[in-house]
Amino acid sequence: MSEVVIAQRGPISVELEAGKRYVWCACGRSKKQPFCDGSHSQTDLKPVLFTAEHSETAYLCCCKQTGSRPFCDGTHGKL
Repeated sequence: MSEVVIAQRGPISVELEAGKRYVWCACGRSKKQPFCDGSHSQTDLKPVLFTAEHSETAYLCCCKQTGSRPFCDGTHGKL
């Protein structure tokens, strides 16, 4: 199994648009954090597809250890 890379030890705030689909990087290798750029292709890790329910500022996980993927749950504070 491929190892996840910690992109940063804290979330990134992003503006989400209601109804729009997003692809969150789960491997930590993307140069477009927190979103996928296909860098996982050399691993067995898969990105997370999600559709924003509301237009809002969201805090997406960049340590890739969250229990509420793709959203930050504060896990980075324990790393």
